[in-house]
Amino acid sequence: MKKLSTCQRGEKLKVLKLNAKDELKQRLISFGIMKEAFVEVLEHTSAKSTLEIKVGKMRVALRAQEAALIEVESV
Repeated sequence: MKKLSTCQRGEKLKVLKLNAKDELKQRLISFGIMKEAFVEVLEHTSAKSTLEIKVGKMRVALRAQEAALIEVESV
């Protein structure tokens, strides 16, 4: 099990667990980032410490500290 924040560009992953608190957890779920969802890392910018992922047909940008709360596994 690993954190989304440590994943590299091009990786396809399955979400295992959201360790976020209520408000952030609801926001992530509204983007489709929830348990059993499949995501792909599109961009990883260390300068801005953001991660752009694809969930379904939608692109979502997350802060590194938000991505660190999402546990994933490779698929």
